[in-house]
Amino acid sequence: MDVGQAGVAADRVQRLAEREAKRFARARPKTRAALAKGAGAFVGGVPLHWMNDWPTPFPMIVETAQGAHLTDIDGVRLDDFCLGDTGSMFGHAPEPVARAIRRQARDGLTYMLPTMAAFEAGRLLTERFGDFRWQIATTASDANRFALRVARAVTGRPKVLVFQGCYHGAVDETFVTRDAEGRTINRPGLLGQVTDLATLATCAEFNDLASVRAALAAADVAAILTEPVMTNSCMVLPDPGFLRGLREEATRAAALLIIDETHTLSSGPGGYARGAGLAPDMLVVGKAVAGGMPTAVWGMTPALAERYLTVNADRPSGHSGMGTTLSANPMQCACLVATLSEVMTDTACVAMDKGAARLAEGLDKAIARHKAPWHVARVGARVEFICAPGPLRNGAEAAAAHAPQVEGALNLALINRGCLIAPFHNMMLVSPVTTKRQIDRLIAAFDEVLAELFTQ
Repeated sequence: MDVGQAGVAADRVQRLAEREAKRFARARPKTRAALAKGAGAFVGGVPLHWMNDWPTPFPMIVETAQGAHLTDIDGVRLDDFCLGDTGSMFGHAPEPVARAIRRQARDGLTYMLPTMAAFEAGRLLTERFGDFRWQIATTASDANRFALRVARAVTGRPKVLVFQGCYHGAVDETFVTRDAEGRTINRPGLLGQVTDLATLATCAEFNDLASVRAALAAADVAAILTEPVMTNSCMVLPDPGFLRGLREEATRAAALLIIDETHTLSSGPGGYARGAGLAPDMLVVGKAVAGGMPTAVWGMTPALAERYLTVNADRPSGHSGMGTTLSANPMQCACLVATLSEVMTDTACVAMDKGAARLAEGLDKAIARHKAPWHVARVGARVEFICAPGPLRNGAEAAAAHAPQVEGALNLALINRGCLIAPFHNMMLVSPVTTKRQIDRLIAAFDEVLAELFTQ
């Protein structure tokens, strides 16, 4: 048998992918017609380029999404475990958020001034995530960029330390990796990049405090920017003591520690950092924090806020490089209040965690039953199956664990069996409204596809 990626025979993967692509296309004549008619208005045929990154013959066109279901224009209804790749982690269109949108729409969408809802959102953010002084952005990419500006302003240092395989949105200086000699270089594939990003960033290995100490030794790092769990590659959980070690190393080097909770909000009501007792200088939370309304928040400790205000006091007003006119608009603030007070509750998070545990256990059993050399990783409501043995410890191992052909064929096969997972890194989310029946359908579909790939 010609064993290819992930311990699967290459010819089996090819047969599966070809058959499932035909099945997908046959079920969607309206979608094919709509794309043929309307795609010409967009570069690459879609409103945003990575909509073409799904492993389907062509993109689905969504008609409606409610709770943990999504229906396309051909009437194909899917159990949705992708949930907007975290943006709708608490389910599509939660009623408290939809109600807040309707109410605020009557009073205006944006006016570059605060509302009372903004101050209530600030109170709820502090109650939920800890004692930070907050700012509201539109995306986590923006929030991370702004946090790095503050870090550089207060430390007078140029660089950010990030980890190999990290993802912090569209933040230029985080698109770095390590070469074979451990040197920081631009990540291959970065479009239109003309700056040597090693002048702005240094790249270390996750779970390797020695590499962190080495990177901090030059005393030119303003901040360490990290997720507490690496999630935008194959999932990598922190070793015991690693994150506390990061806090100690940052303090020793007079650098700031920025925790990006955009994906690890799945950990629970206060995110990973608060649950683990970490003490970051800055915290970034995006995507799901306003129930799907494009919103991110970033906060700094009161002590850091004082440093920032002091540094900022003599700066000419305007042109700070932070802001965007539409950020902190009243619609965002209304949705933040609705999500934090009525959607992202302790009860909801307990239910999500319980459902995700059920999903992880079921996937694990299927992997064991078919003797696949794979494993499952989970952080709270977020579950991934990884087509390699595990657990993984760093970004280099995560990159090596990817099996694009196998993952793509399996993802497409799950769609054809009524289960939508993320097109990237095999990610699945369990929302508060995801049912046991949906979870069990996904487990059964996964088991069915593994039987085809691994049965002798």
